[in-house]
Amino acid sequence: MEKQKEQILIRISGKDRIGLTAEIMAILARYDAQILDIGQADIHSTLSLGILIRIDSDLSGQVMKELLFKTTELGVTIGFEPVSDDDYEAWAGRQGRNRYILTAIGRSLSASQIESAAQIISAHNLNIDAIKRLTGRMSIMHPERNVRACVEFSIRGTLEDKAAFQRELMALSAESGMDFSFQKDDMYRRMRRLICFDMDSTLIQAECIDELARRHGVYDKVAAITERAMRGEIDFRESFTERVALLKGLDVSVMQDIAEHLPITEGTDRLMSVLKTCGYKIAILSGGFTFFGEYLQRRYGIDYVYANELEIGEDGKLTGRYVGEIVDGRRKADLLKLIAMTEKVNLAQTIAVGDGANDLPMLMEAGLGIAFHAKPRVKESARQSLSTIGLDGVLYFLGFKDSHLGAQGQL
Repeated sequence: MEKQKEQILIRISGKDRIGLTAEIMAILARYDAQILDIGQADIHSTLSLGILIRIDSDLSGQVMKELLFKTTELGVTIGFEPVSDDDYEAWAGRQGRNRYILTAIGRSLSASQIESAAQIISAHNLNIDAIKRLTGRMSIMHPERNVRACVEFSIRGTLEDKAAFQRELMALSAESGMDFSFQKDDMYRRMRRLICFDMDSTLIQAECIDELARRHGVYDKVAAITERAMRGEIDFRESFTERVALLKGLDVSVMQDIAEHLPITEGTDRLMSVLKTCGYKIAILSGGFTFFGEYLQRRYGIDYVYANELEIGEDGKLTGRYVGEIVDGRRKADLLKLIAMTEKVNLAQTIAVGDGANDLPMLMEAGLGIAFHAKPRVKESARQSLSTIGLDGVLYFLGFKDSHLGAQGQL
């Protein structure tokens, strides 16, 4: 005759110590307990351990007695809760629902900000299974250190209106000064392989054509053409051609000087180091110029650079013309797909990062599109945005923890 079984949920909390979990499991092992679920967290050296076991009914009393003695000896508290077969089956059935990851980033995160995010999650009938911190702990004695905070919510449930959920997160981001990334928790999220960056105002805090125009004394004319394009009076191709024509006669040595003094965006060095160490393929897809893209390529070991090439005359000066096809928004999206195909990477494994309207096509094409310190229209249209910290914030959207990065994780 088969022995009667029952489920017991065990909750243990208190001061953590080395070997505590092993001693608890040793008792359960002696009684051949089946582990149906287990979870453990450690917050400021305080342990919270939950274990759901299935065990012979005639042994449960003795198991609980031994566990009670052991936890008293260890100086922690323990609680027991029976779980019926029906309750267990209902719970197990819910585990098959869709799973998502919501990442929240800010210079710091308050209870009010976390509460607002949790309210949106709850309003869409989603459940938070776990919360973990990705950034290092802040110093209260030296608040200038580690001035960033990132937590990751593991969420489960059926999302009926993803577009509405995204809109609410983006609205909260604008109101509260924190950034969000919402992704399906699937194998592609854990296996990103290709990342494509815009250059101007993304990898560098400058617009190269503006810098060239300033050095050549034609900035006001270039800016006026840019304004006409932004008003929709001329298209990108026409405005680009007119602006490049104004650079005629500029010596290449000026371009070299600008390249050597490019203002690199906060967090770029750290981000590139981690991506290269972890084997990512990296591309620059830019409406700027190859001269500056290739400078960054040499600096960071970037794999691909596609940008606009300025024609240089035999006298070492710009001719006011460009060579080859203009890299506009549509071209960026096409290049992302081409590189993914070349590297045999599924589009779901790609990442795109940019700030401008001409980056939107590639942001929408990529598996993970991130609007970085973007214009309002771009931020509203993108699925993810990053505006509160530097470019290395991308690492948290990929699930990296500071504690996993070693020396590279230090600020």
